[in-house]
Amino acid sequence: MLRRLALTAVASAAALSAVPATAHATTAHAGAHIVAPTDRLTITFTEAGSEGDGTYELECHPTGGTHPDAADACARLDEVTVYGTDPFAPVAPDTMCTMVYGGPATAHITGTWQGRPVDAAYDLHNGCEIARWHALEPVLPATSA
Repeated sequence: MLRRLALTAVASAAALSAVPATAHATTAHAGAHIVAPTDRLTITFTEAGSEGDGTYELECHPTGGTHPDAADACARLDEVTVYGTDPFAPVAPDTMCTMVYGGPATAHITGTWQGRPVDAAYDLHNGCEIARWHALEPVLPATSA
């Protein structure tokens, strides 16, 4: 029993040491420091319709920044973040996509999400890219495509 407790403690210490180096916010709790990752994104839109061109900051956990719908954007990111997947991943190169043009809007997202760097580009140049854009609304503005 004591050996099992010691192994659990070692495994827990190893897991805590794997926290990404980009995490820098700390919280004191009962004498221990818990490191929380900073979820901070910069989102740049061009020709994005009603939102207009511009750059917005989005902070989650806690919610903040200059994004026009920060609370819903953070909630959407939490919803699409699934262990083992990248919510900002590009369309796979071998994917067959409908040749539908959704408009000239583009977006670029950079920053850190869940302790990992983000550098993702978005456009509406085919059906796959349109679906990828819509999957992140309201992080990205709604489009008519």
